[in-house]
Amino acid sequence: MDSRLNLREIFTRSKPRRYFFIPKKSIEVKCDYRDDDFNESFLTCGTCLCMYDGGEHTPKLLPCSHTVCLHCLSRIAAQVPSSPTFRCPICRESITVPRGGVAALPPSFLVNQLLDLMASQRREVVPKCSVHITQELLFCETCDTVFCGQCTSGSHSSSGANCEHTVIPFSIAIKRMSEILLYKANECIFKLTEAEDAVKSEVNRLEATTRSCLERVESLFTEAHDQVEARRLAVVDQINRVTEAKMKQLNSQLATIQAEKEKVASDCDGLQYQVEVRNISQRIQALSTKLESVTGLSEPRENCFIACEAGTSSPKTALESVLKGLGRVKTTTTFPSLSGVELVDECIVNLETTVMLTSYDYEGVRRCDGGDPVRVTVTPLDSDEGSLCSHEGLPTTINDLSDGTYHIKFRPPKEGKYKVQVSVVERPVGKGPLIVTATKHNNPLVTYGTRGSEKDQFFQPVAVTYDKSSDLVYVVDTGNCRIKVLSGEDLSLVRHIENNCLAGRSCTGIACWSPPNSTTSQSETLPKWEEQNSQSSWLVVVNWRTKTITRLTSEGMTIDSWTYSEFVEPIDVAVDPVFGHILVADNGPSCVFVFDEFGKFLFQLGSKGNKKGCFNLISSVTVGSDGQIVVADSRIQVFSAKGDFLLEVNADAKGKGKYGGLAADEEGRVLGSRTEKGRSYIQVVDLSSGEEVSTLDSNESKLKRPSGITVVDNHQAVVVDLGNDCVKKYRYW
Repeated sequence: MDSRLNLREIFTRSKPRRYFFIPKKSIEVKCDYRDDDFNESFLTCGTCLCMYDGGEHTPKLLPCSHTVCLHCLSRIAAQVPSSPTFRCPICRESITVPRGGVAALPPSFLVNQLLDLMASQRREVVPKCSVHITQELLFCETCDTVFCGQCTSGSHSSSGANCEHTVIPFSIAIKRMSEILLYKANECIFKLTEAEDAVKSEVNRLEATTRSCLERVESLFTEAHDQVEARRLAVVDQINRVTEAKMKQLNSQLATIQAEKEKVASDCDGLQYQVEVRNISQRIQALSTKLESVTGLSEPRENCFIACEAGTSSPKTALESVLKGLGRVKTTTTFPSLSGVELVDECIVNLETTVMLTSYDYEGVRRCDGGDPVRVTVTPLDSDEGSLCSHEGLPTTINDLSDGTYHIKFRPPKEGKYKVQVSVVERPVGKGPLIVTATKHNNPLVTYGTRGSEKDQFFQPVAVTYDKSSDLVYVVDTGNCRIKVLSGEDLSLVRHIENNCLAGRSCTGIACWSPPNSTTSQSETLPKWEEQNSQSSWLVVVNWRTKTITRLTSEGMTIDSWTYSEFVEPIDVAVDPVFGHILVADNGPSCVFVFDEFGKFLFQLGSKGNKKGCFNLISSVTVGSDGQIVVADSRIQVFSAKGDFLLEVNADAKGKGKYGGLAADEEGRVLGSRTEKGRSYIQVVDLSSGEEVSTLDSNESKLKRPSGITVVDNHQAVVVDLGNDCVKKYRYW
């Protein structure tokens, strides 16, 4: 058999990317195969897929010209030991077993020559063991160790049944690590390219905004002609300096990126000839470390934001002194990636939620001034919620606190998750959008008091009012016959008020009149007593047992006291903040009596019944922001200041629950404490429409028979929790 023809036939029938020539005395093969491709095609047994060797897998040439290893032939012949023949596993031709067994079959001269050739070539690529020079090196992926088959045993025995280590030929290890190194290098170059593109984009934007600012400067100063030429040059110079500083930073970053790219590319040159595993491992580790540092280069260290402000004066009429402020250049050093946003308060449905943006520069130093171009988008994450809002998200407001921080406010309409995306100079802030979860539960901010008669305790508290001028809360501690005066900020105890009008544990209502904020003359509208004492607040309380109305100073001194012959069971009192009219709710005739500040009867509102304009067991009365008279029993009914019926809230609530107290804020809302079917909560109603806008369920601090309620500053309310003998403070808007 002509070995040269067989070799030529093998190469011709295989992949075409090769050529060869065969001298008379030796075989030399030149091809562009990788070692593993060549081994798989020619030096691997087609039956067991093991590499041919000089031992167990010795290549044997069958009469049918196919080559099979000795191990496979022995196994095939052993399947039918009594038969003198067996079939070729490749072409199925019948083969006669020679007298000496399958081991007596002739060796495959061609395969052995190829093995010798590949062995000689591998000596140039894969070094042999320095101790056992005939042994090829192996590599343990578990231990990161190079050795040969005779250097070690035990855990590194590839034939052991309990082998816990992954051992592969050194050539395969070289290939794998080379591929990992190339992958890391390519990934690093890709990241650097992305960083380069980002910085170049920022350079282009910077150039565009610079041109825009310069054009703005030209349009401003053209009107002033020669008078403002010097100022124009100064502004242009300032812009150029800012641009140069930004460009210098960006160009420096570009140079760093380019240097890193060249370094990575240089390190990868000649990689295919690298065989030192430790060197390759070190390069892989170095490139892994470099990948982490490359991330910091992916975002421009400067931004393109430059703004030129025209000022407040027209160039045609501005004076020379004013021109110094014309064309001011505005920029920022905020680095968006280091800036961050955080939720200030709990996110509650229908309440204003505040997210704070804190800005930092590239060096990580907190900025101390504002003026950044901040953009915010708040969108719900669930599809149902998204359908309620515009594609631009929820309405938001941004308050620049001028100290490097910004308050972002929005109001979630429903329970669920919301994504807050914040950007500065059109680049996202931090590592990603802030996800906030809106809950329907509204828990108290502050709780004060327990049951008892000590200074910080209550016994049957029922009513509460607020003095805005002094930021004090007054709570009627009925069971202890006193009024507790608390701080409006944290509900801490300030003092106690004791007066004869509080005796008998029967004082059930309290209200406060505070002087108007305006300092203009109001002598025609102020009551006579307030005209003489226009800078002093006063309190008014009602005692249902003695049927008396008493006015007190804010310190607890009696001003005057009076009663009315029609009183049967007066249980609550309110004061008109403008005219000082005193409204008394009486459960006897089920009506509201209106008096002036001296107790002179003015008119009566309502009567007993369930129709509109009638009442049944009145619980509270208050005055709305526009002077409306608001009365509650099982419903809330709103009347004009003259007593005309306007609207009804909870018209179908008869027998289903009852209100405990009412309070109105200055923005047209009324708050009512309500108990129904074992559930107690605070209801917030829009007075103009009568619609409920939110509820306060006090989920983690359940209300029990809430009664009096009053509105304090910052959209907060203080509620008397009669069942728990305490007062609680909430946010309600």
